[in-house]
Amino acid sequence: MTFQDLNLNTPLFNALDDLGFTTPTPIQAQAFNVVSSGRDVVGIAQTGTGKTFAYMLPILKNLKYSKQENPRVLVLVPTRELVVQVVEEIEKLSKYINNRVLGVYGGTNINTQKKAIAEGLDILVATPGRLYDLALSRVLQLKSIQKLVIDEVDVMLDLGFRHQLINIFDLLPEKRQNIMFSATMTQDVDILINDFFKSPERVSIAVSGTPLDNISQNKYSVPNFYTKVNLLVHLLNDIETYNKVLIFVAYKRMADRLFEKLDEYFKEELCVIHSNKTQNYRLRSIEQFREGYNRILIATDVMARGLDIDNVSHVINFDTPDYPENYMHRIGRTGRAERKGEALVFSTEKEQEAIEGIETLMDMKIPLLELPDMVEVSTELIEEERPQIKERYNPTKRRDEDAPGPAFHEKKDKNNKENLGGKYRREISKKYKKPKTRGDKNYNKKRKR
Repeated sequence: MTFQDLNLNTPLFNALDDLGFTTPTPIQAQAFNVVSSGRDVVGIAQTGTGKTFAYMLPILKNLKYSKQENPRVLVLVPTRELVVQVVEEIEKLSKYINNRVLGVYGGTNINTQKKAIAEGLDILVATPGRLYDLALSRVLQLKSIQKLVIDEVDVMLDLGFRHQLINIFDLLPEKRQNIMFSATMTQDVDILINDFFKSPERVSIAVSGTPLDNISQNKYSVPNFYTKVNLLVHLLNDIETYNKVLIFVAYKRMADRLFEKLDEYFKEELCVIHSNKTQNYRLRSIEQFREGYNRILIATDVMARGLDIDNVSHVINFDTPDYPENYMHRIGRTGRAERKGEALVFSTEKEQEAIEGIETLMDMKIPLLELPDMVEVSTELIEEERPQIKERYNPTKRRDEDAPGPAFHEKKDKNNKENLGGKYRREISKKYKKPKTRGDKNYNKKRKR
């Protein structure tokens, strides 16, 4: 099948031709007619198979020119980076189409975004928090929304956006098309679909949790953090093989800790993104990695979710994610657009249960590689790895919840004053030579003489 078989219009053909695309991916081919029909759609396909184009091609084909100011298409994504990426993808497809696209997200001046909205738009890409703020301000009117697209909805639910999503649904017109695409399907997502989607058509290219065939996977059994660092440095020294590497860690503190260790070896080749970094820093790090200025990018799960970066040679899971679905999204950053990719996962003894959960989801065993002889096995442990000493029950020991709060503290010496009563007043009077009568202003001067 080619894009000619999808009966696209000439502007879309020309845009795809400029991008060098001739053949649709399976999810793009199967979803096109379903999305075009106007029915609610739930699409399941592995990460890296072109889900953004799968929903945008039919939407753009049927989006007629209009001068109205309120948006007609709403795309919800979980992170700011994804807003930027999706807007770029829509603009590529809209090269020969006269439409207006805007991305809005938190962490930037809301008044600038209000001004842009007031100028009118057709397609709005947004994070749930900022969208809800704009809707409450009455600058953004959602009454004209015809199509709602929810991308990476499971991440939104993990981030605690459930109530905001429900509030947004209440603001939208009841008569609309709901479209959702994801690589994995969780129980929370199923509940959301049952509550708000109307008899959705399911387009499934693979069972939820099926990895791409072009991604080879291997695992290392590693005892602790510092040995993981030693193994990572050993692998990354092979610049030719590991030419564009995305390293995943579980949380922000670990990302900073790993960045500090690797910075000793790789300096300008290294960058990091997580939610505590400024928006400009995050976008700059992604762009430098994408363009090849940096060879290594350290990221947390949420930050790199859904990012489309070409030619990532390796995804390295520095730790093993607790949720198997997160592993699927991580490794999906490589092997994109039918290219070959490699994924590695480092696991300690405590993480073996998580590895088993991943293998169960994928219905396959990940091959185990031996630790190279030249990699030093460290005995040093970080705080999280040290054994916690638990004291047997001690009734005399004050528990944490009984500890006094910040308002209960000993007074400083200068505040421990004694009530000296009348004697104190006499001493002060003697010290400062107070006049015996009110009228005798020169009393003290006389005494000094």
